[in-house]
Formats: sequence, structure tokens, C-alpha cells
Amino acid sequence: MSFYSDKRNHHTTLLGLAVGVAYAVTIVLTLEICVAFYFLANFSTFNFVAAVAGVTGFIVFSDIRRYAIDNTSMMVHHFATIVRLWIGTFFVVVLALYLTKSAADFSRVVMIAWLLVTPFTLTATSLLCRWWALRLYTAKGQRRTAVFVGFSEDAQRLSESFKASKMLGITALGYFDNRLGTQRVGGELERLGGLMDAIAWIEKNPVDVVFVGLVHARSSDIAPVVDALHDSVSSVYFVPDSKLFGLGHMHYAEMAGTPLLVAYETPFIGVARLLKRFVDVLLSFFILLMLSPILLAIAIGVKLSSPGPVVFRQLRYGVGGQKIVVSKFRSMRNDPLPQTGEIKQAIVGDARVTPFGRFLRKTSLDELPQFFNVLQGSMSIVGPRPHAVQHNELYRKQVKGYMLRHKVKPGITGWAQVNGLRGETDTLDKMQRRIEYDLYYIRSWSLMLDFKIILRTVLVVFKDRHAY
Repeated sequence: MSFYSDKRNHHTTLLGLAVGVAYAVTIVLTLEICVAFYFLANFSTFNFVAAVAGVTGFIVFSDIRRYAIDNTSMMVHHFATIVRLWIGTFFVVVLALYLTKSAADFSRVVMIAWLLVTPFTLTATSLLCRWWALRLYTAKGQRRTAVFVGFSEDAQRLSESFKASKMLGITALGYFDNRLGTQRVGGELERLGGLMDAIAWIEKNPVDVVFVGLVHARSSDIAPVVDALHDSVSSVYFVPDSKLFGLGHMHYAEMAGTPLLVAYETPFIGVARLLKRFVDVLLSFFILLMLSPILLAIAIGVKLSSPGPVVFRQLRYGVGGQKIVVSKFRSMRNDPLPQTGEIKQAIVGDARVTPFGRFLRKTSLDELPQFFNVLQGSMSIVGPRPHAVQHNELYRKQVKGYMLRHKVKPGITGWAQVNGLRGETDTLDKMQRRIEYDLYYIRSWSLMLDFKIILRTVLVVFKDRHAY
């Protein structure tokens, strides 16, 4: 249960900002301490470093989609996460120094000491932030009581989350449902009566929060309860059935003044779409310009390795389910398609892969021509990886939500790939997990997430055991 997962909750947003400020201050103070201990260094010299590190640290560590502060957690962020995010922050600082041509002005002793010491000061800050957050949300008088009116599977999961995370600050007292205990989904929560019993019970026993389930009950049964809640001081939440309305990732929205529940939507509308496109074009042009000698060398290597074209082109599904042509350096022999027309994924030790092609696939260099697809507009640098058309037609019938990955442009790299879901999908379970990661990316998109995936891709290609 991730307390930070609800990015639309202003309580968690403000907590994330407070945590981000604490981490940023820690990073700057650690730098000042390192400067103070090295007598040859000057405080004023490091003002620029402190400013860049503070801003970057705040942005990175205030991300409200980070880790939970549940009953088993000791810190806001795990130590491994702190180290990873801190290295990314330090890299941004070094890059800024390089671009401003001022790296020579800074003491290497201070910078190295700062790099090594900061993860431990951030760990101490993480412990303090968790202690402060728990006191803030679980102090006497801060915990709230709640009941459920209509008890669905989603409502039960929510009640179990209240037990698992003190940070949520809610104690569930029981539920009202017309079904008897043997008919409901289970759990340890006490049944307090039927739906109509909730009206009198809440009048006699004021509670802070009432969760109204929109399932297993007729609107005529629920309406009187909701009407009665208008005459109470309880906060009211509606719990829709995720199985009926979507894949369990709905959020509230308004369109033309009308309240809506959004199950599926693309994040790339208006300014977000322009911003995503601008970054794609800028980075693709820069990468192709910098790697042009490598592209030429690979093209020569492919031509010499086996007969056939240098670039292999294949139909894929793009945004909106439209067919697009995706380019790759050819890594396999130019064998004719089998009579069945079936396209088989490459497997470990596949005899069709040439020796040079195996090197290209292992290092992902065979994907470089897809940057031309990005410039052309049919792909993005980051997004769900495109699958063969035949695989799409197969899995769209077997994996719920499969085609939702086509609400955005396919990418050269993606969230699934940097989380180990790369290579052959020889089981349905592997494909389902890949789709889950793709849909997470679509729901959670941000430029920071894109840059994170790009940086992790660079690391993955050098040690990926799933590429062949």
C-alpha cells in the first residue's frame, strides 16, 4: 500500500513537498559541512553547486509517487533508493559544472567527500521525516473513524490498507450491507447491519468518514443513506467497482462542469503533447548527430556480416492502433517468411541471428534507426515498446487492457524494459506483467519519469541478460 500513490490528494502532495524540502536542505548542509572541514575550500565558491543540488534534490525527492510509510517501513525512502536518487542528483550537478566550464574551480576533495557522505545524512533525514510524518498523522485526536455502506472487494482492500498503514490515519469500525456475513467477500471487519440501518446508526454514533460502495446495491437502497449523510458532518467517499468501471486506476475529473470518473485517458493532450514532442525531436536530433560515426560503422558491419538490406523494416501498431513502419538494423539472416506467415520472436541461441547481429541486440544498437522514426513522428523515445502486428492480434484477446498501451506513441525504450521485462514473452504471464508496466507509465507520465527511464536504459543495455 503506497501512501504516495495518490498524486491527486493534496495531503500527500503537501507531505511530499515537505519531505523534498527536508532532503534539499540536507544536501546543501552536507555540502557546507564538507567545505568547512576542508580548509582549502571557500564557501562562496560552492554557491552555484549548492543551488543546483538543492533544486534538483527537491524535484527528485519530493516525487509523491515514492515509497510508503507503512507499519513495516523505517524510512520515507529505502537506502538503495536514496543512493540511486542521490547519484542522479550528483550527476546533474557535475553536468551543470561541465556545461558552464567551471568544473576546474571546485575542489575535488570536497566533491568526492560530499558524494560519499550525503547518502548517510539523507538516510538520517529519511528516518526523521518518517518519525515526523507518523506523529503528524497519527497523533491523538488526528486519527479518524470510518464505516462502509455497501462492502465490496475494493472496500475490503481499503479497510485492510487502513490496518497496514498508520499514515492513512483512519480506523474502520465496521460495514453496512444487505448481504449476510457468509455472502460478503470476507475479512475481519464487523457487520453493523443492513444498508438502511446505517442512517440511524450514524445519527447515534457520529463517524468522521463514510465510504459508500457503488456495487451490490440498488440506487434506491443507497439514495436514502446518501441523502441522510447531507445532514451529518461526516466526510463522504464513493467507492466504485473497479471491475465494472475499469482496471482499478480511476480518478476524478471534470469536463464542462460535469463530474466524471476517468478510467482510461492519454496524458499527451495540449501542452503536454507539445512538450513531449519537443523533447523527442531535440534529443533524437542530438543523439543521431553525436552517434553518426557509429551508425555508419554499424551499417558497414551489417552489410559485411550477411547478404541482405542494412535496415530491417516491419509493421507495428502505433498510437491509436494505426499501423506504422519501424526500422532496425538487421540482426538476423534475410530468410524468407515461413509459408504460415507467422512471425516468431527471437529466442536464446536463435540460429537466425548473425554473430554481428547478436552483438547489436545485446547492446541494443540495432534499435538506433528508430530515432529516425521519432523524428518522423511515428514513435517516441520513451513509451511502450511496439509489438509485431500478429502478436498484437493474439494478445489483445488474452490480456485485459492490452490495446490501451496504444493510447500513446510506442517508444524505443520503456518502463517495462528498464524493469527487466525485455526479450521473449514466451508465457502469458510475462506479457501481462509487461502490459501492467506499460499502463503504469501512461498513468504516471512526467518528463522526470522519461529522463529516469532514459538514464536507466543506458545502464541496462550494458548488463541486460534478457537481450539476445
